[in-house]
Amino acid sequence: MSYQFKNRTEAGQKLAEALSEYKGKKDVLLPALPRGGVPVAYEVAKSLMLPLDILLVRKLGVPGHEELAMGAIAWDNEYYINDNVVEQLHIPEAAIKRVITKEQEELFKRSNLYRDDLPPPEIDGKTVILVDDGVATGATMRVAVSVLKHAKAKRIVVAVPVGAIDTCKELESDVDEVVCLYTPELFYGVGQWYQDFSQTSDEEVQGILKFSSQNNDNVKKSKRV
Repeated sequence: MSYQFKNRTEAGQKLAEALSEYKGKKDVLLPALPRGGVPVAYEVAKSLMLPLDILLVRKLGVPGHEELAMGAIAWDNEYYINDNVVEQLHIPEAAIKRVITKEQEELFKRSNLYRDDLPPPEIDGKTVILVDDGVATGATMRVAVSVLKHAKAKRIVVAVPVGAIDTCKELESDVDEVVCLYTPELFYGVGQWYQDFSQTSDEEVQGILKFSSQNNDNVKKSKRV
């Protein structure tokens, strides 16, 4: 097997090339799905001169097998449940509710940690490019898309370096555009296609968002001069 990307930095740089038509457009927002999507989106934002933000979504893991998604939930309590997974594994409703409550609490903590109580960006009427480091089942991405639709985004673009081919095809029916650089036929997980897929830390996310925010403020000031 040959890796497609050295790390998330290289993946973001290549993704930026595929999104070049959006460079410098004023009505475009670029939220990332933390944590892994943030360093990818940072490279896109830097290259295309777009403001970087985050869209908080948490995976709802199967009890006892948390790495397997049975759904996902967003900061506004919008959630998605994969009925097929729930039915196949016979997961009781009470267990699902416990996981939802746990992840709601985690979302609240991460919102304070990452956003420092700042309000989410104004999405109404904007083109939104939603970035992650890849999509497997697409559970978290579907919830994020639903949030953007409720917020009345004008156009939604899902942009990832790599994804399961079936998931990417399904997402095409939910959004205006899907940009996926690589859709391997044999897909066992996103990390399989990165040479370095080490976990992105909270500190790294905070640092990227702080640095990006300072750069955005400098650009705004220079435009007013």
